[in-house]
Amino acid sequence: DVQLVESGGGSVQAGGSLGLSCATIGNLDSNWCMGWFRQPPGKGRDGVATIDKDGKTTYADSVKGRFTISTDNAPNTWHLQMNTLTPEDTAIYYCAVDSSLILRGGCRVGAEFLGTWGQGTQVTVS
Repeated sequence: DVQLVESGGGSVQAGGSLGLSCATIGNLDSNWCMGWFRQPPGKGRDGVATIDKDGKTTYADSVKGRFTISTDNAPNTWHLQMNTLTPEDTAIYYCAVDSSLILRGGCRVGAEFLGTWGQGTQVTVS
């Protein structure tokens, strides 16, 4: 089984930047789709960004131009760089991975992730 371990997050003033990382432990299916989600206080969880094995990315309209999802040379590690943060970005952020989306409509924001989730990390913008 795959496990996801998130790191990063914290508190920042409006206009600042933060970075999140998500590392996998275990074997990852080659058809992976990785997503970042967030859950603001008192609200539901929404998709923020996705990236697939081919490097194709999608973003929620609310973060386009400010957030960047990426992978790096470290195997099976993903990042979410968040710039120009506003108080509306305050939320618990989760990463998730799903290897079945290629058969269920594709890797995109709004897709239902049925795979593995990280533990969540708090981001607070004041």
